[in-house]
Formats: sequence, structure tokens, C-alpha cells
Amino acid sequence: MRKLVIALLAIGVFAASTASAANQIRISQVFGGNSTGVAAGNFMQDYVELYNSGSSDLDISGWAVEYSSSASTALWGGTGSTWQTFALLPAGSVIKACGYFLVGAATSASGNPLPVAPDFQQVTMNLSGTTGRVGLFSVFYAGAGCGVETNLVDKVAYGTATCPEVTSAPAPSTLLAIFRAQGGMQDTDVNLADFATAAGAPRNSASAINPLCTPVPTVNTTWGKVKTMYR
Repeated sequence: MRKLVIALLAIGVFAASTASAANQIRISQVFGGNSTGVAAGNFMQDYVELYNSGSSDLDISGWAVEYSSSASTALWGGTGSTWQTFALLPAGSVIKACGYFLVGAATSASGNPLPVAPDFQQVTMNLSGTTGRVGLFSVFYAGAGCGVETNLVDKVAYGTATCPEVTSAPAPSTLLAIFRAQGGMQDTDVNLADFATAAGAPRNSASAINPLCTPVPTVNTTWGKVKTMYR
């Protein structure tokens, strides 16, 4: 009986910790205006920046960053078509506590390189610079449902694209990205409230952590407490 109780508690702890981990990761910046040119801030590569608002590092290996254009009716889960593309994060992909992870996307033939190197890149993922949608999934998702996506961690629609969190974020441009407020900390589940445009400034895993967020070392685990209770 004691082993059964411990097993059930362990399952509950694991499920809760998995859900909590997903909730702490979010999309913090999107830029889709890759273009040829040397104007200040005119980057030659699209990107999606992820942020970890939690107090512990998180392994996001196997997660999917998925993009579809405002013209796509299938919404999610493309296979490299014009409208839908995606990036599957490889083994070893980790976001530090209060830190960032940069996914590089399509590039132009010339122009200004990103000021920091992507942690991973999928150059077939070609984002629109003005209107589109990006989803982050803990398991690759393919489907046309909006609001019923399984394994959805976060999503943002921008410009005139449908399927936002309540209301779409403002439209970026060839010089502007969309940023989540407070360095990625703000998450009201309303894209328009959480995102604003500004000159692109991508951050990767080597960038400084968000000063509004404080990593807290874990000194004991819930599982350890469970074992102690039933010894």
C-alpha cells in the first residue's frame, strides 16, 4: 500500500512539474523581416526568441517552433510548404533559468547578420515580416484547430493573422520585431497586451539573463520529500 501511495504521488508530482515547466517557457520576440540591405537594424535572418521565466533550467529537446502565414488555413504542422514551416529543437536544447534561446529562420542573400548566433536554426522556416503566427509546442502538432491545439505551450499571431491569444500583436516590419513586455516576463494571454514593436535585438543562450527574473537554486525535491514521508 505504501508503495502504491508513493507511486501515485510520484505520478502527480511529475504531471504537475511537466505542466509547470511548459508554463514557464514562452515566445519573447519574433522577427520576420529578413531583407537584403545594410541599413541599421536591417537583419538578413528571421528569428524566434524563446524565454524561460522560471527559476530552473529546462530541457526543450524535441519541442517544435511552428510558423504559418496569415493565408494558411491549415494553421499548424506544415511540412515545408510555402505557408507552413517548422523547427524541431534538437537533443541538448536547454533554456537557462531567466534566460533565452534563439531559433534562427530564413535568410536573405546578403545584409546584416544577427548580432548574436542562433542556438539552432531552420532556414526553411520563412516568416512574414508583417503578418503571421508562431506557435511553440512541447510535441509537434499538426492540425487546423484554433484554440484546441494539443501540447501548445505558447503562441502569438501578429499583424492581421488569425488564431491569436485573444487579439493579435501589432505588425512588425523589415526593421521592427515584436517583443514581449518585461523582457519576456509579462504573460496576460493576450497577444496585443503582451507584445509591442521595437528595433530587433535578438538574445541567445549566451546573453545576459533577464534582470527582472531571479534564478533560485533547488535545494530539495518534492520527490525527496515524498520518500522521506513514507520511509
